[in-house]
Amino acid sequence: MDTATLTRPAVLILLGPPGAGKGTQARMLEDRFGLVQLSTGDLLREAVAQGTEAGKAAKAVMEAGELVSDEIVINILRDRLKAPDVSRGVILDGFPRTTMQAEALDHLLAETGQKIDAAISLEVDDAAMVERISGRYTCANCGEGYHDSFKTPEVDGVCDECGGTEMKRRADDKAETVASRLEAYHAQTAPLIGYYRDRGVLQEVDAMKPIKDVAGTVQSLTADVIS
Repeated sequence: MDTATLTRPAVLILLGPPGAGKGTQARMLEDRFGLVQLSTGDLLREAVAQGTEAGKAAKAVMEAGELVSDEIVINILRDRLKAPDVSRGVILDGFPRTTMQAEALDHLLAETGQKIDAAISLEVDDAAMVERISGRYTCANCGEGYHDSFKTPEVDGVCDECGGTEMKRRADDKAETVASRLEAYHAQTAPLIGYYRDRGVLQEVDAMKPIKDVAGTVQSLTADVIS
């Protein structure tokens, strides 16, 4: 793990459409730099399980079949950023999704003198996303990700990480659902690229290259901002 000294916790954002490799890159950054990946879904589940005030609010909303508000998500994130395990920094995956959420996040970080150090945008070709997404699957036991074309287990049907033999695919990874997800990304999340470019923290990475090449670039950018 890189042991660069930080004067404050680093805050990185990974941007990119479904299938761009955000989760894979985040795990590599965790391993190298000791950062903690925070995804919106995991944050909500943890807060609900722990019974925090924000978690209780989120649970009530979800049980009513409604979407959790930005305010609740921000409150959950505020609580999470106080935990000791994020002292080196965090990688935000899946939040913010809109410029309104980005502005709310800026205000939250300003409360403790923090800021976004880098917003790393994984740039991909839309047409290639259909193949990427429809071909991916994970180990049902440990969650390690694989792909029919780009990343298969060393032994067919056996997870490299844990030896599990049960694999699963997400229902919404079917090719026919990809177009609508990409459309939603471009409409709601892609404007964040301009938002962070205007603030001088955007870093664009060609994510069509092999995973190791993308990882090298992402980790080099990360090392620059946290050292």
